[in-house]
Amino acid sequence: MRAVVLFTRDLRVHDNPALAAAAREADEVVPLFVHDPAIERTFGAPRRRAFLLESLHDLRSSLGGALAVRHGDPVRVALALGPDAVYLSSDVSATAQRREAALRGAVDVRAFPGVTVVPTGAPVPAGGDHYRVFTPYHRAWLGEPWRRAEDAPRALRLPPDVETGGLPAVGRDPALPAGGETAGRRAMRAWLSGGLAAYDEERDRLDANATSRLSPYLHFGCLSPLELAREALARGGHGFVRQLAWRDFYAQLLRARPETRDDDLRPRGDRWNDDPDGLAAWTEGLTGYPLVDAGMRQLAAEGWLHNRARLVTASFLVKHLYVDWREGARAYEDRLVDGDVANNRGNWQWVAGTGVDQRPNRVYNPTLQALRHDPSGAYVRRYVPELADLPAETIHEPWRLGADGLRRLGYPPPIVDHAEAVRRFRTARGR
Repeated sequence: MRAVVLFTRDLRVHDNPALAAAAREADEVVPLFVHDPAIERTFGAPRRRAFLLESLHDLRSSLGGALAVRHGDPVRVALALGPDAVYLSSDVSATAQRREAALRGAVDVRAFPGVTVVPTGAPVPAGGDHYRVFTPYHRAWLGEPWRRAEDAPRALRLPPDVETGGLPAVGRDPALPAGGETAGRRAMRAWLSGGLAAYDEERDRLDANATSRLSPYLHFGCLSPLELAREALARGGHGFVRQLAWRDFYAQLLRARPETRDDDLRPRGDRWNDDPDGLAAWTEGLTGYPLVDAGMRQLAAEGWLHNRARLVTASFLVKHLYVDWREGARAYEDRLVDGDVANNRGNWQWVAGTGVDQRPNRVYNPTLQALRHDPSGAYVRRYVPELADLPAETIHEPWRLGADGLRRLGYPPPIVDHAEAVRRFRTARGR
C-alpha cells in the first residue's frame, strides 16, 4: 500500500499520529507538503511564509530528506501521487474541511487528531455540536480521555518514482523566532524548566518575560499541543494548560461555525466607524496612549504580542475608536508570526462583544491596565523610546506634561478621550 501523508499544520515528527500510523500501516510512505496558492493569497503574510519555510527545511531534515514539496491544489497534487490512502491531521477551518471532504470523495482518507489537545470534534454538549461558553467546555475538556503521545517514526525513504522538489533558502529576520520542530522543542524545554513555575502569578505582567511565546510553534504544528499539555500538567502548570484549553475551545467553535472567521457569532447591530486616520494611528502605535502604542510597536517589531497587550490594543480599536473588529484582525494577521485564525478571530470577537464574552460591553481602560500590569513603565520604555526618560509617575499619562511637553518628547496627544469614547461606544450599543 502507498500512503501519502499530507502535512498541513502538523509540521513535526514527534507525536504526529497521521505520520506514525502511515509508517506502521503502509509499504510506501510519501510525506507531502503542498504550497496552496489560495491560502497564500489570503493568509500568506511574509513573516508566516518565512517561519513556514524554515519549518519545512527542519521537517525535511527530520525525515532524512524524505519530504516532497509541491505547489498547487493539495487535493490534486496528493491524488497525482497515486496513493491508496491519504493520511492527515483533522483541522477546523472551512478550507481544511473542504480539502478533507474533497479527498474523501476520491480516495481512502485516514484522519487523525494532532492540531489540538483533544480531538477537534470533542467534547460536545448535550443537544448540540459545539460549545459557545468556555467554562462548561473547560469542564468537559478536562474530563476527556487524552490519547497517548506517538513516538517519532524511523527515518522514511521516498519511493524512487517521487522527487522531493526544491525548497528556497531560508532568509529569516533575526528579531523573529526560528521556525521548525527543532527550535520549537528547544523553546518548549526551556519554558517547562523555567518560566512555567511563575506563570500563574506573572502571566499578565507586561514588564516580565512570563509567557511561553510558543504560539507560532503550536500554530504550525511544530509542537504537539498534547505533548505540551501533558508535560506542563506533570509540572503543576494547570493555569497554562487552561490556556491550551482556550485554544481548543476556539478551534471547536471555528470547526462548527466556520463562517465566524468573518461573520459575527452574536450580531449586535454595530455600525462601525469608517476611520482610516484612527486605524492608521492605532496600527503605527501613535494613539497617544502609551500601553496601546507599546503593544502595536511590539507586534510590528517581533511578530508577537503579549496576551494582555492584545486585549488592550484590540479593545482600544473596537471600543474607543469603534472600528470594525475585522480591520483589527487583518492588521494582526499581517504582522503575527502565528496568526492562528481560530484564536485570532475568536479573541477579536470576544473583545468586540460579538463573540463568546458574557460581558460584551466591557471596555479596557488602557491607563489603568498599564498602571496595573506595567507599574514601573518598563514595557512602555522598551517599545516607545520617546517616553523612555519619563518616571513611572508620568510614563503612562504623558499628556500631564501638556502640549509643549509632548512636542518636546515627539509623542502625540491622545487621539480620543477615554471617558468620551466609552460614552459613545455604550450609546452606540444602546447601553
